[in-house]
Amino acid sequence: MINKEIQEQAIALCQKLVQQKSYSGHEDGPAKVLEEVCRANSFDSIHVDKYGNFIACIKGKRPGKKLLFDGHMDTVPVTNEKEWIHPPFAAEIHDGKIYGRGTTDMKGAIAGYTAAAIAFAKDTNRDFAGEIYVDGVVHEECFEGVASRSISEYVKPDIVVIGEASRCNLKVGQRGRAEIVVETFGKPCHSANPEKGINAVYKMAGVIQAIRTLVPPEHPVLGKGILELVDIKSAPYPGASVVPEYCKASYDRRLLVGETKESVLKPIQELLDKLMAEDPELKAKVSYAVGKEKCYTGAEIEGERFFPGWLYAKDADFVQAVKEELEARGYAPEVTQYNFCTNGSHYAGEAGIKTFGLGPSQENLAHTVNEYVEVDQLIKVTDCYYGVMKALLK
Repeated sequence: MINKEIQEQAIALCQKLVQQKSYSGHEDGPAKVLEEVCRANSFDSIHVDKYGNFIACIKGKRPGKKLLFDGHMDTVPVTNEKEWIHPPFAAEIHDGKIYGRGTTDMKGAIAGYTAAAIAFAKDTNRDFAGEIYVDGVVHEECFEGVASRSISEYVKPDIVVIGEASRCNLKVGQRGRAEIVVETFGKPCHSANPEKGINAVYKMAGVIQAIRTLVPPEHPVLGKGILELVDIKSAPYPGASVVPEYCKASYDRRLLVGETKESVLKPIQELLDKLMAEDPELKAKVSYAVGKEKCYTGAEIEGERFFPGWLYAKDADFVQAVKEELEARGYAPEVTQYNFCTNGSHYAGEAGIKTFGLGPSQENLAHTVNEYVEVDQLIKVTDCYYGVMKALLK
């Protein structure tokens, strides 16, 4: 187990990070905290890219793998601070829990692996094989994995550890997700004479019913590739006395391993082609939503909302090496999958980099009122991260 000094460092760093309000696009506060800590502990390099991603490195004295610990600095907003039993940005400790927005999702993990890297470098006198990278990612809550593309291009990691909550268990996969947009185009007219126009909403109603007949694939481990309607908008809006000329339906599609941008849209496009052949008045198209966000650096980050699924075998060498080391340290990690999407969509799903998840706390505490991380979990995961470094940097 890591010593008391490192335990206290992880706790204090978690509190400092949580005390920096960092909604998406405003992550400069925690980035500055991480830079101060890493400079004070003689990291070999510190880099902030054009989007504001923070990356720091400790190099071992011997050549070896590049090991990247990944966590996002942005959080979802607090909608009503009065609902919280403790201030959401004070990071107060009560009954063995650090309360605050981002404690579970996921500043506790960032604090844990940063403290673990400092301890591992000190204890080994940097006599290990490889390089340790710790990061703080921007805009993950907006689109998972998009900002991480810049990090993997800079680091070129061999193995990535995603610090999302896992109760100190190992996660070797996840379903991905896509935001699919279906559009219908009509002809506007005065609603007193609707026969002179084409109502895009009526056309969309038929399209939606047809899409409900599509059955997405299933995977024996990851489960169902869900296709669910989540939003409908029409234009003009408000539409008083006007037959709508446009309608947009948004779908949440949960992705399985092996699915591509083309394969996911294909059945929907084929269905639309069939419907348009049957109805000459129907004009419809399908595509992926595109996200564009402003970064705290002033740069814009943009990407299609398609985040692939990924899955590694439980008996993969790098997974077993970590599992054996954690067991030797007294833990009993289960090897399972995440229920939600992470930056692993880029590292594993897009880039094919060996990836697994390991984080403190419970998945269902993310985004909640009274979010917290247990101090015991934070200490344990810091020790587990130390174990990961020991297992993979030999």
